[in-house]
Amino acid sequence: MDSKTNRARWYDDGMSRLESFRPHGVVFDVDGTLVDNMAWHVRAFDAFVRRHGLPTMTLETRRQTDGKRNKEVFPVLFGRALSADEIQAFEEEKEGAYRLLSRAGLVPMTGLVRLLDHLDWHGIPVAVATSAPEANVEHTLREIGLADRLRVVARGDQVKRGKPAPDVFLHAAGLIGVDPEHCLAFEDAPIGIASAVNAGMRCVAITSTFSAETLLSADPPPHAAVRDFDGFLEGAGQWMREERVDARGRKTNT
Repeated sequence: MDSKTNRARWYDDGMSRLESFRPHGVVFDVDGTLVDNMAWHVRAFDAFVRRHGLPTMTLETRRQTDGKRNKEVFPVLFGRALSADEIQAFEEEKEGAYRLLSRAGLVPMTGLVRLLDHLDWHGIPVAVATSAPEANVEHTLREIGLADRLRVVARGDQVKRGKPAPDVFLHAAGLIGVDPEHCLAFEDAPIGIASAVNAGMRCVAITSTFSAETLLSADPPPHAAVRDFDGFLEGAGQWMREERVDARGRKTNT
C-alpha cells in the first residue's frame, strides 16, 4: 500500500474518530491557529534576515522551524550555536518588529469566536499551548480581543522541551485539569501537530499556513485538516451545534 493510500486511510479513520469524540478540554496553538498572522511574522523575519545577511526563509525552512521556540529557531538561521544573550537580543529585535507591524492588523481566525461560544455553552474548558514569547502572546490575544476569554496559557519557555515534544500540550492539559487523551488540539504547523499528537491528544490542523496535503503527509499527521474553525463546526464539530438547546429545552442549530 503506497503512502498516499495510507494517508487517506489515516484521514478517514481520524475523521471517524473525531465525529464521535467528545472532548473534555480544548487546547489551541496561537500563531496561525487562533489568528491568521503568519504573514506578519514572515515580514518581520524577512527584515531580520536581510539585516543580518542571512539566507531568505523558504517555506521548507518554515516547515522545519514554525512552532519551535526562538532559542531553537535562531541557531538554525545563523547556522551556529548562540549565547543566551544573543538569542535574547535577536528575539527582542524580531518579535518587537512583529508586534509593531501587526498592531491593529489582527483579527480572530474565522469561526473562532463562534467555536468558543459553543465550548462555553458545553462547559468545556480551553487553554493555549504556544512557543511564542510572553510579550507576543499578550499582544496577539489583546489585538484579537480575546485576552479575557483565553486566560489559561502554557508557554514553551515554561517547560523543559519545546515542540515537537509534548511538554507544552501536557502542561496546558494540566492547567485545565483534563487528561490529554480527552483533549482536542488545534494546530497549524507540522511541528505543533507532532507535539499535540505526542501528548496523546486528537489534533485538527488549520490550513492557514501549510496546505492540507502538506499537513496530512506530516509524521505524525493530524486527525483532520480544515480551512478554519467554521470548517470544523461544519464537519467533525457539528455535534456542538446540534446538541445545543434553547432555554425552553428545544434543540437549536447555530
